[in-house]
Amino acid sequence: MRYFIYLLVLACGLAAACGNPLGLQAYIPNRRDTMVSLYALSGTPVSLPSGYSIGARQAVRTDQALSFDFAFDIDTAGRALLLPTGAMKLGRQSGTQISALQFDSIKYAPTSNYNLDSVQVVNVNSVVIMHSATVTCSYGAPSVYYAKLHVLTIDTTATANGRRIDFEILTDINCGYRGLEEGLPRH
Repeated sequence: MRYFIYLLVLACGLAAACGNPLGLQAYIPNRRDTMVSLYALSGTPVSLPSGYSIGARQAVRTDQALSFDFAFDIDTAGRALLLPTGAMKLGRQSGTQISALQFDSIKYAPTSNYNLDSVQVVNVNSVVIMHSATVTCSYGAPSVYYAKLHVLTIDTTATANGRRIDFEILTDINCGYRGLEEGLPRH
């Protein structure tokens, strides 16, 4: 029996989309944070958070965090940018994709078509689906966490509180689960 479970874990780990092969219930409720702010990598003090860790569910300083899944910046044309790790030359780990759906209508994260290597230009009301860098699940298989983000405001001015993006984000930090609704996730 132990060998059979090992094969299930190994097969699911290679597929990275099976969810929990042992049939265990999700134990961390999906959480919606209604106001998160990130400050541009360029043109703002380094003491302000520019990155976001999906697994930690928090904004982080990119110079101090051991890991983060995306960062925020504003380019010379004044466009707001979300940068997955590959766009920052930190490895093709996390991914983003713009969604045409409204934030609340997204029930599941897709398993493919994530942008891993380049910046994602966003505007007010943009909705972005993302996945974290690979994590090792409690049952030993590699997986990712999923999130959906809705851009609320973008401030490109060079003021004390400027060069900032404000968003709401819903995170699912249950290995292999792609459900993006509040509460316990669904596969």
